[in-house]
Amino acid sequence: MTDIAGTGRLAGRIALVTGASRGIGAAIARAYASEGAEMILTARTTGGLEEIDDEIRQISGKTSLLVPFDLKDFDAIDRLGAALYERYGRLDILVGNAGVLGTLSPLGHISPKEFQEVIDLNLTANWRLLRVMDPLLRQSEAGRAIFVSSGAARGPRAYWGTYAISKAALEMMVGIYAQEILQTKVRANIIDPGRARTRMRAKAYPGEDPMSLKTPDEIMAPFVALAEAGFAGNGEIVKAQ
Repeated sequence: MTDIAGTGRLAGRIALVTGASRGIGAAIARAYASEGAEMILTARTTGGLEEIDDEIRQISGKTSLLVPFDLKDFDAIDRLGAALYERYGRLDILVGNAGVLGTLSPLGHISPKEFQEVIDLNLTANWRLLRVMDPLLRQSEAGRAIFVSSGAARGPRAYWGTYAISKAALEMMVGIYAQEILQTKVRANIIDPGRARTRMRAKAYPGEDPMSLKTPDEIMAPFVALAEAGFAGNGEIVKAQ
């Protein structure tokens, strides 16, 4: 863990981060906690969530609300939205970070089952989150929805098949939502993390030297900026590096 010194830019704001047990999601959780946010963290692994919660307690002295579940359980997303409404009555920051790479291969070699699993997590789960959390974001004085995409979404890239398709569709979805919320206090944007030292990156580029890449903690500036109440951008694709 990298030492983090925050300045309270997210003080009092309630943030939900998916895929928070490792990599970019865990870095977002640390960065937001250091800036004073109240954290709600989801991931499939309870142990991983407990580890990041331990780190957050060291950073801010606060405990997080941990919600271990698989985002492909769409009914559980609906239940989470209802539970957050009962507990908080609003949501200030939604970060749709969880994602899966899938197999990098010719389109015709991808099994229908794997294609659907990648679409379910990278696209449909984020739509279900947006659908359920939109009313909570509208209850905030400055609701902010942030989704993590990839350069693979922009322009055809051979063998990146399902992942690129899912991220391109995600960017279109967020762009449409951004147009629909123009007259509200909610803003929605995309962050492209670029080349970061993550397990997904290592899987996609097995011959790459990981030490040549920035760590997730080193690319958190735009994630914090887009979550601030004062950030006015909407429908933007922001590159982290």
